[in-house]
Amino acid sequence: MRRMGGGRGGRPGLLGTVARTAVIAGTASAVSGNVQRGQAQRAQTEQEAAAYRQQQAAAAAPVAAPAPAPAAAPAAAAPAASAGGLIEELTKLADLKNLGVLTDEEFAAAKARILQQ
Repeated sequence: MRRMGGGRGGRPGLLGTVARTAVIAGTASAVSGNVQRGQAQRAQTEQEAAAYRQQQAAAAAPVAAPAPAPAAAPAAAAPAASAGGLIEELTKLADLKNLGVLTDEEFAAAKARILQQ
């Protein structure tokens, strides 16, 4: 039995081919859009995580950075040649302690060294 449309043998016509192509293209666009959104979301999450880590490192840096400074502070406190130099060195130590660079124990040890010289 032959079909009454020219007998193409079950192949779709031009309109059917265009419709199938449109469905395939639409599906590909939707999948591509989902992939792009997922990648953008991952990139955003990674940026936020990197910014958070950087912020945490910056917040922790003032706590960790002063540790080397106390070793340098007594070295900077060279022997004072006069009473004016002695007062100047003690003032510098007091400023370092007030800034939080030196702890009370470090300040006391550096002050004792300066006064013994």
